[in-house]
Amino acid sequence: MTAGRPPSLRLERELGLDAGALVAGMDEVGRGALAGPVSVGVCVVGPLTRRQPAGLRDSKLVVATARERLCAPIRRWATACAVGHASPDEIDAVGIIAALRLAGRRALAQVTREVGRAPAVVLLDGNHDWLSTPRDLFAAADLDGDLDADVEEAPPVHLRIKADLTCASVAAASVLAKVERDALMRAAHERDGRFDWVANKGYAAASHLAALTQHGPSVEHRRSWRLPGVGDARAREGMMVP
Repeated sequence: MTAGRPPSLRLERELGLDAGALVAGMDEVGRGALAGPVSVGVCVVGPLTRRQPAGLRDSKLVVATARERLCAPIRRWATACAVGHASPDEIDAVGIIAALRLAGRRALAQVTREVGRAPAVVLLDGNHDWLSTPRDLFAAADLDGDLDADVEEAPPVHLRIKADLTCASVAAASVLAKVERDALMRAAHERDGRFDWVANKGYAAASHLAALTQHGPSVEHRRSWRLPGVGDARAREGMMVP
């Protein structure tokens, strides 16, 4: 179901689109899941970008079949777009914020190679800049040195709460990220059907929690997390709890 006023390029234009700048809308999916990757979509728009595809909304407002139908029009409409991922092992190794940064930098590297230059600014949904390298010496480990990226540092970041609802580039990024991550979780379900990932996509649905209690965590689970139903086993194995 779609609802509400459609997103527009109004903020992207304020950020320099009309002056010739490339603006990258970015959004993540999978941050709160118990299993599977965290995925970050990026959609670059430029001065020649026209009106967004019909029916474009934040991915949470669009049913799965409509999201999938939107992907091809989004890719034709955007100057460039990509989805980056960080695996459960990477999330366990560095924490969710650094993993988000890693996935976002991977997506930025793809669009930078495609366009030939980095976007002038990244429009990021929310009120926390997880994309830029942290300046706090006590921040979570940064993975810049591990990136196969053309972008050593992220472009300047502009935060906007609910950007996925109001900004077309961010809404498009959210759709691409959701569709691609959902496909990865369906593939994981084909490899191991015990956790019902085809339905719950790695989130804490009842069927997923029941399977966790029965079977314990799999290779797709974020084992450093406080996984419901497996606390005793995790403690015996000396696992970290964030």
